[in-house]
Amino acid sequence: MTPELTAQDRCDACGAQAYVRVQLEAGELLFCAHHARKHADALAGVATHIHDETDRLHEDKAAAAR
Repeated sequence: MTPELTAQDRCDACGAQAYVRVQLEAGELLFCAHHARKHADALAGVATHIHDETDRLHEDKAAAAR
């Protein structure tokens, strides 16, 4: 099981909070939702596993609205 990403996990491209973990044969990369979408096609071709928690962004907005 892949551990949940936390607020301390940061995007390797820009430093924002990471919501996507990409496992590669050589290690892992973390991405914010924006950079995960931007590089999705390229990552899909080289990743051994992609752990996507971007659905949490919608939960966070709903909780803030309450």
